[in-house]
Amino acid sequence: MTDYRNLIDGEMIDNGQWLDVVNPANEEVIGRVPACGKDELDRAVAAARRAFKTWSKTPVEERRAAIQKISAIIKDNADELHRLLTAEQGKPHQQAMGEIIGSSMMAGAQSTLDLEEVINEDSDQRLSRTRRVPVGVVGGIVPWNFPVMMAMQKIAPAMLSGCTIVLKPSPFTPLTTLRLAELIKDAVPAGVVNIITGEDSLGPLITGHPDIDKITFTGSTATGKKIMEGASKDLKRITLELGGNDASIVLPDADVEKVAEQLFWSSFTNAGQICVAAKRIYIHEDIYDDLSKAIAEYAKGVKVGDGSQQGTAVGPIQNKKQFDRVCELIQDAKDNGYNFLVGGDVDPSGSGYYVPITILDNPPEDARIVAEEQFGPVMPLMKFSSDEEVIERANNSEYGLAGAVWTKDVERGVKIAEQLETGTVWINEYLHLSPFAPFGGHKQSGFGAEYGIEGLKEFTYPQVITVKKNAAV
Repeated sequence: MTDYRNLIDGEMIDNGQWLDVVNPANEEVIGRVPACGKDELDRAVAAARRAFKTWSKTPVEERRAAIQKISAIIKDNADELHRLLTAEQGKPHQQAMGEIIGSSMMAGAQSTLDLEEVINEDSDQRLSRTRRVPVGVVGGIVPWNFPVMMAMQKIAPAMLSGCTIVLKPSPFTPLTTLRLAELIKDAVPAGVVNIITGEDSLGPLITGHPDIDKITFTGSTATGKKIMEGASKDLKRITLELGGNDASIVLPDADVEKVAEQLFWSSFTNAGQICVAAKRIYIHEDIYDDLSKAIAEYAKGVKVGDGSQQGTAVGPIQNKKQFDRVCELIQDAKDNGYNFLVGGDVDPSGSGYYVPITILDNPPEDARIVAEEQFGPVMPLMKFSSDEEVIERANNSEYGLAGAVWTKDVERGVKIAEQLETGTVWINEYLHLSPFAPFGGHKQSGFGAEYGIEGLKEFTYPQVITVKKNAAV
């Protein structure tokens, strides 16, 4: 077991108080991290505030270079980092490597973005231009499903905009982020990036800290509402990427054999623990029987197990609390007599938070397994008969994060996509995010955007400077 330390003001420190981190595959403690509170947070925020005075005035090309250096460090250490990520998060090695390399690529790509000045007026009377200025000190709060990707999703744009950041990883998955902190601590000036760990109680301290100017949070809608309420006390800027209950719509012309595997992984990658995973799959009645059978047959050949073991394709649920919730949803489906095509029986013996791949056959729209976000390896399949019907059913949710349409008729697919109340809609693919396109939710799936110019602007204020020409002064 290894002790990991926090990055504060360019130094790796601990406070002598520790939190255990558990491997979800076997429930063994694999590391300890500092249990920080107000004192450590105050120190980190003060360091970020000092660094902001200089970093905000550092030429943007130097800021780009620092982000690109971090990107290279992640890539160069990918073998070590992805193995540690599997140990603490549970995802199979291949998916863990995908997250590490994806984090490197996303950070590098985001570093190329430009916040160009806008000329509002250039007349005989005046010159008016809008520039973007950094907000200040950012508080970043990261979830446990993609801890490295979500950390870099906040660090890179904060740094590029000229902000400094205090980042809090999830207490369930802090190890890879702290190892990364150790690797990058000399790549940026002291105080620009600070990473501190603690229980969930540290989050409200970050949200309410008077010297933090912006909160960027990825996590549940319930927690997002609390953050929004806490940030309102001093009008902190906020970006919230929250929950989703994303619908996939499969039209009758889709190729059953080709789409079955893609639909499976759109739901079960990372054991379903993805905010934009397909959590409701609507299949046209003309192909429902064939496609549901094809998905179920494919599922039977997928190995669930320890992500560090060869051949594992779906790992455990990351933590006990989420494991219990997924089991509760499965039990509710059983209690209501819904039909299971695959899975549904959780083995209570042994160690590890394993849920078998579970697929339900056409449960009703008001079933909990349909109406709630599962965030686990459970997928309901439902029949529909018309475009109008399925659009209404897909939109009948408090969430609006993402969705997909599967069809050979792209024009028809786009027409449906344009009627879905979500921030992102894919046609004939899933889980693709671009560093150059904004990502954010509608309704209760979030507030603001990440990625792209829109995401970068979230870390800035607009400032308009107007010069009166030929003024008599």
